[in-house]
Amino acid sequence: MAKYGILPSLMSLLLCATFGSVLSANSPNISTDQASLLTLKSHITHDPHNLLATNWSTSISICYWTGVTCGSRHHRVIALNLSSMDLTGTIPSRLGNLSFLSSLDLQHNSFHGSLPTELSNWQRLKYLNFGNNSFSGEIPSWFGYFPQLQILLLYMNNFTGVIPSTLGNLSKLEWLILDYNSFSGEIPSVIGNLTSLRKIDLSENYLQGSIPYSIFNISSLQHISLAYNNLSGYLSSNMFDHLPRLYYLNLEFCQLSGRVPLSLFKCKELNFLFLDSNYLEGIIPIEISNLTSLKYISIERNYLSGKIPSVIGNWTFLEEFELSDNNLTGPIPSSLCNLSSLKVLFLYKNSLDGEIPECIGNMSSLSHINLEKNNFHGKIPENFDRGCSLHSFRISSNQVDGSLPRSLGNCKELKLLDVGNNYLNDTFPKWLGNLDQLQVLILRSNRFYGEVVSSGVTVSFTRLRLIDISHNNFSGYLPGKFFENLHAIREANEKKEKPEYMTDGSAVGVWNYAIGLSFTFKGSEFEFDELLTIWTAIDFSNNQFYGEIPKTLGELHSLIVLNLSHNCLTGHIPSSLGDISELESLDLSSNKLHGRIPIELNNLKFLAVLNFSKNNLTGPIPQGKQFDTFTNDSYIGNLGLCGISLSKSCNNDEATPTKFESDDDDDGLNWKFSILMGYGCGLVLGLSTGYIVFATGRPLWFIRIYERVRQRSSKKVKKRSR
Repeated sequence: MAKYGILPSLMSLLLCATFGSVLSANSPNISTDQASLLTLKSHITHDPHNLLATNWSTSISICYWTGVTCGSRHHRVIALNLSSMDLTGTIPSRLGNLSFLSSLDLQHNSFHGSLPTELSNWQRLKYLNFGNNSFSGEIPSWFGYFPQLQILLLYMNNFTGVIPSTLGNLSKLEWLILDYNSFSGEIPSVIGNLTSLRKIDLSENYLQGSIPYSIFNISSLQHISLAYNNLSGYLSSNMFDHLPRLYYLNLEFCQLSGRVPLSLFKCKELNFLFLDSNYLEGIIPIEISNLTSLKYISIERNYLSGKIPSVIGNWTFLEEFELSDNNLTGPIPSSLCNLSSLKVLFLYKNSLDGEIPECIGNMSSLSHINLEKNNFHGKIPENFDRGCSLHSFRISSNQVDGSLPRSLGNCKELKLLDVGNNYLNDTFPKWLGNLDQLQVLILRSNRFYGEVVSSGVTVSFTRLRLIDISHNNFSGYLPGKFFENLHAIREANEKKEKPEYMTDGSAVGVWNYAIGLSFTFKGSEFEFDELLTIWTAIDFSNNQFYGEIPKTLGELHSLIVLNLSHNCLTGHIPSSLGDISELESLDLSSNKLHGRIPIELNNLKFLAVLNFSKNNLTGPIPQGKQFDTFTNDSYIGNLGLCGISLSKSCNNDEATPTKFESDDDDDGLNWKFSILMGYGCGLVLGLSTGYIVFATGRPLWFIRIYERVRQRSSKKVKKRSR
């Protein structure tokens, strides 16, 4: 009987084992994960480094595949990291079968398309990073139903629509990063429910309305960036009462009005404060001294008034101090000298007065100074020591007098020096030629005098590519040796994949230190918002130079702008100028030049601006190519000239130059394109001045042509704001 009693137990065990095997066969397992990832691999259309093609194979255990991490307990895929692999493809719905997935990182690739609903199966997901791809469509509402999600990074994609209110359900969320997309609508107030949130970045979108007050009740917040949106409203007086841990605040370009709230100065851990380009007004309150941890403060382009408070001396950790383009008055407080860590001082476009503090020459940490367009007077400090680390020094459009201090020669890293529009009285600073990093030198509109020489200097301006000494009292012959030493302009520019600008970097990103640099073009002064590193120009106009134009100028093959107008130059126009292949603007007006216009100038395929007026030139005007784009204004005051550009036709006995012939069969198309470029100011000029704020308004013809040239010549570049 006992023998037969065992049978039911054995049958039960056998039945359980069979049922377990069937259940296991139908349940998700490592094979399911493998199939999901192989489907993802099949949806990747570009794998330039063959990282998946050679590794994701059924002959290798999935847990050893590139970017795959398996858990030790269930031996299922728990993490997938394919970041920065230059992959292109879409996300298949089958990827949602990775039911144990807790971390997914696909940032810095080219994934595109929308996100399938099946991804909502990732109930264990804690970390999701789709940043810097090309995903599109709206954020699905089911993103709000990842109960474990802590980090959500969707920055730099093409997402559109509104930010779903369901994100307010993510009770464990710590980071919400949605910047550089195309979100619209208002910021959902339910974000205030995210009581664990430490970092929120919604910048560079199209969000509207006021900033929800609920966000500022999240006491755990350390980082807030809502910059570059279409927001509006005021910052209420008690808005920052509940943010004791706030470390970073960026509300640039948010169209905010009113005063800087006093509650902000309770955030004693604040290191980064950016309120640029709003409509903030009133004085800078002395309570700002409470922010003793500040490293970066920028409240540029607002309507702040009054004086800079002396309490700024409390900011001993400050590295960047930017209050430009406001209505500030009074002197720079002497307490500025206490800022031993200061690297950037931008106070341009205010109504500040007094003398430039003597101590700035001793502040070895300073790398960029811009005090332009104020009312400073007195002399430039003369104590720049050997530890000077200045990269740019800009004090134009003030009332500074005296001489240019020789101690600036200690600033071996100096790249940009602009002292234009002052009352400086000195000879040409040839000693600056020893600064082998100097690229931009502007002495315009001062009282400099004497000859321009570079003899006795070791380096002699070899990297200089933009020099403007116009509107001074320089005299003598044009310095042929000086031009020969300009190696940065003599050498051909490298063709680059995208435009490069004069920028510098810091902990908060890359920024432009040549902003607002002005230059004369076509008789008007333009203000650059960004300056191309390949921009080259020589402006010696409005001085007292005499003699002939040196032939060596024709060796400056990368020169884009040449202005020698309003001098006393004589002789012929050198035919060698036709060798300046990149030249786009040539102004020799108001001199005493004579003879014929060289036919070789027809080689200048990008020439857009030409002014030979008010000289003694004779003979026919060359025909063809760029010369067909210039009007009578380019030649007015030369009674001996004739040609189709003038109302005066040439006589039969005057030798008419042969129309410029092409060098090859394809050049017919090229010269037609060159004429188009002539109207549009050429390739480099187009790229440069596309970022110009015109002092006299933008000509419509220029804008249209520039846009076409820019689209052909540059690629879209994504760059994150600070």
